Amino acid sequence: MNDSTALRDQPLGDLVKQLAEQTSRLAGLEVELAKASMERKGRAARAGAGMLGAAGLLAVLGLGALTACAILALTNVVDDWLAALIVGVAELAVAGAAALIGRSRLKQIPPLVPEASVRSVRDDVATVKEDLAMGRNGGEVGR
Repeated sequence: MNDSTALRDQPLGDLVKQLAEQTSRLAGLEVELAKASMERKGRAARAGAGMLGAAGLLAVLGLGALTACAILALTNVVDDWLAALIVGVAELAVAGAAALIGRSRLKQIPPLVPEASVRSVRDDVATVKEDLAMGRNGGEVGR
């Protein structure tokens, strides 16, 4: 006796019960897969963000010291206010370039969507639709 014959011999109530149980189990497994995928991607993003924060803090401290040094060096050549303006404009130009580079790198991070789970759910829905269509047309139900 094959699976399709066994399914045909079962009462409709039992088949509906099996469908509900299997659907519930499948949904639970899909949620677990999605959670695992999101946790993995979240850990990677957290580590990168922490390193960027530390680098930013150290860069601000270093930039303060270098700013003072550059302004003091330029005061020997130009007025104090002009030295501060030159250094400030140069720092803003570097900050703009760094922001553009950072934005392009963030765009390269894959989306935080659990792609495997989404693909699996789509496949499951397609399979159920195919089975339902075959059942309506008198075809063999189940695989």
